[in-house]
Amino acid sequence: MIADTGVSEFYDNSSLIQRAIQGSHFFGQDAQYQINSPSYTDNGDGTIIDNVTGLIWQKMMCEKMTFAEAFKKAKDLELGGSSDWRVPTIKELYSLIQFTGRMNGQKAIRPFIDTQYFVQPLGNVSLGEREIDAQTWSSTEYAGRTMKNDETVFGVNFVDGRIKGYPKYNPRSRLSNKMYFRFVRGNKLYGINQYIDNKDGTITDFATGLMWQKSDNGQGMNWKEALSYAENLSFGGYGDWRLPNAKELQSIVDYSRTPQTNGTAAIDPIFETSTIKDPEGDKQYPYFWTSTTHLEGRNPYSSAVYIAFGAAQGKMRNRLMDVHGAGSQRSDPKSGSASDYPQYFGPQGDLRYVFNYVRCVRTAN
Repeated sequence: MIADTGVSEFYDNSSLIQRAIQGSHFFGQDAQYQINSPSYTDNGDGTIIDNVTGLIWQKMMCEKMTFAEAFKKAKDLELGGSSDWRVPTIKELYSLIQFTGRMNGQKAIRPFIDTQYFVQPLGNVSLGEREIDAQTWSSTEYAGRTMKNDETVFGVNFVDGRIKGYPKYNPRSRLSNKMYFRFVRGNKLYGINQYIDNKDGTITDFATGLMWQKSDNGQGMNWKEALSYAENLSFGGYGDWRLPNAKELQSIVDYSRTPQTNGTAAIDPIFETSTIKDPEGDKQYPYFWTSTTHLEGRNPYSSAVYIAFGAAQGKMRNRLMDVHGAGSQRSDPKSGSASDYPQYFGPQGDLRYVFNYVRCVRTAN
C-alpha cells in the first residue's frame, strides 16, 4: 500500500479554501481522498515502523557521507536489535514524504516529513549551506546522465519537498559528493510493481491496489482543468477516476528507463505515453500533474506537484539539458497564459510547461 500524503487542506490557484464540493472547481484534489493515512510507531530504540508500508526506518540520520560510504555503513549497522539495514530505493525513501511541509526559496518553514517521529536536519548556514541543503540520497542511480554528463543519484529533499538527481561527484574537483542517508529494513517488495493489462484500456498494479489509464489524456492542461478532467472521466466501465496524488503517481515511475538510454518515457511499456516537442523541437515526454499542492514560494498555494516522465529539463548557460533526471518530482504554477509558457525558472533554469498531461487512477476493487 501507498501511505497518503497527509494533506487535509484545500486550495484553489492562489489561496486556502473551504472543502471543495462535488461539481465545484478544484474538487478532486489531494485532500478529497484520504486513503491509507500515514501511521508510525516509535519503537524507542532509534527505529520507526511505518504501519502502512511495513518498512522500518532509522529515526535519526548519521552525518553526511558519500554514496559508497553509505552502503558500507548500512552493511555494518546494528540498530534496534537488527543488522539487515540497507540504503533505500527512491520509491522506499519517497514513501516518507508528507506534503504538509512548506518552504520559501532557500528558507525552510516546515519539513516534508513527520518530525514527530523522524529527525530531519537543515543545511548548516554557518558553513555557507542553504537551509534546503539537507538532501537525502537513495540507492537509485539515474540510468542516464544529468547536467554535463554527470553520474547521478536520485534523492528526496525533505526540506523543500522534491525528488531530483544529484551529481555523484563534484564536477570541478571530481571528489565524491556527500549527502544524508536514512537506512531502512523490512518489506523488500515495496515499490516493485505487479501490473496486469485488463485489455479494456486500464492497467491494474496489484502491488498498490491501484488501477490506471493505460493511455494518458493526450493534451496539456492547467491544474484546474486536470482535476475536472479526472473527476468527469467515465472509462473502462468505471466513473470513480481521480487525479493521482504525488505518491500514487510516483509509484508507476520506472527508474530503469530514460529517454537517453531507452528512447522511452520513465514508465513500464505496458503503458502508452504521449510524446511532445521540447522548446528546441526535439522529441520529449510530458510532465504529468498530480492532485497535490506544493506549498512553496511567496504564494504557497499557487503551485502543484508534477512528475517528469521524460527528461526533467532546464536551461543553463543558454543550453537546454536534463538537469534533474527522468522520474524527478517538481512543481509548476497551477495556471497561466498559454502564450507565456514554456518558461525557465530557478538556479537550474527549470523548464515550466504549466500545461501538463494527465493519467488518471482509481482504487481497484
